[in-house]
Amino acid sequence: MRVVILAGDIGGTKTLIGLFEPHAERPRAIATESFQTTAFAGLPEIIDAFFARQASMPRITAAAFGVAGPVLGQTANMTNVEWHVDAAQLVTRFAFPRAQLLNDLEAMAYAVPVLEGDELTPLQRGVRRRDGNMGVVAAGTGLGGSLLHRIGERHVPVASEVGHSDFAARSDRELDFVRFIRQRHGRCEIEHVVCGPGLVNLAEFTHQHAACAAVSHADAAAEVSKAALDGTCRCCVEALEMFVDAYGAVAGNLALIGVTTGGMFIGGGIAPRILPALTTGRLIAAFRDKPPMTDLLDAMPVNVILNPDAGLIGAAVYANRLTRT
Repeated sequence: MRVVILAGDIGGTKTLIGLFEPHAERPRAIATESFQTTAFAGLPEIIDAFFARQASMPRITAAAFGVAGPVLGQTANMTNVEWHVDAAQLVTRFAFPRAQLLNDLEAMAYAVPVLEGDELTPLQRGVRRRDGNMGVVAAGTGLGGSLLHRIGERHVPVASEVGHSDFAARSDRELDFVRFIRQRHGRCEIEHVVCGPGLVNLAEFTHQHAACAAVSHADAAAEVSKAALDGTCRCCVEALEMFVDAYGAVAGNLALIGVTTGGMFIGGGIAPRILPALTTGRLIAAFRDKPPMTDLLDAMPVNVILNPDAGLIGAAVYANRLTRT
């Protein structure tokens, strides 16, 4: 019977599950499936559905799952889905020899060192220091980030909940937006700005005195992005510009916190979809605009992660390491 590892990337909207063959630093994918997270009562039910689609049941030696929420004592209450995930319960139910939970961005960070050229697109070439730290920030249903500290010959990811830290306005227009959000929520955190629902918040702010079908659409974030990229709605254009500015500023803040001279990576589902808006130089301008540290930031490579399975790959990388301990 073939020995394999199981990996999962559990998001607020989509969950990816995959079987991988252990192999050097990057395991080889055998089978992967995508599931709508909210269509299931919990992670065990998704794993059951995944196993039901396999022709035969392999022997799983280790499992790792990235989950969108803080992981404490190998349990997690997900932030944007009413799920409780417990590694010990997964071990008991599925007889996994080993199972580990990671924060979803911590899992994605494990993929960063093994991503290849065509899985990335540069926003700023910079000069990568091989002895430097790296960082990843990703916007999707929410926003997450992780720093990869260089320790010896390996980068070690550290989990964070940066998306729930305070949003720092940098202009009068952003200050007006913060007041707009504070009236609704009492405070303005980064996830109120840089994620799918954050883009909708920005569009509602820019459209306060203008009607727009995109804002009232069931998939408002996608429609606002489309109208902005097509240039068909001035208020949608402003919303996306504010989004890109904020994304760049947040990435720059994380880069300064971690001194990411090894590179900063932009992940998540949104970035590849709005790539034309990210490659104008607007995001990098906001990323760099932090004097007196402009020169430091200007030298850091910044890349967009194009592979939508990066979080799953990172979880597999971690599970692969579990088989060696």
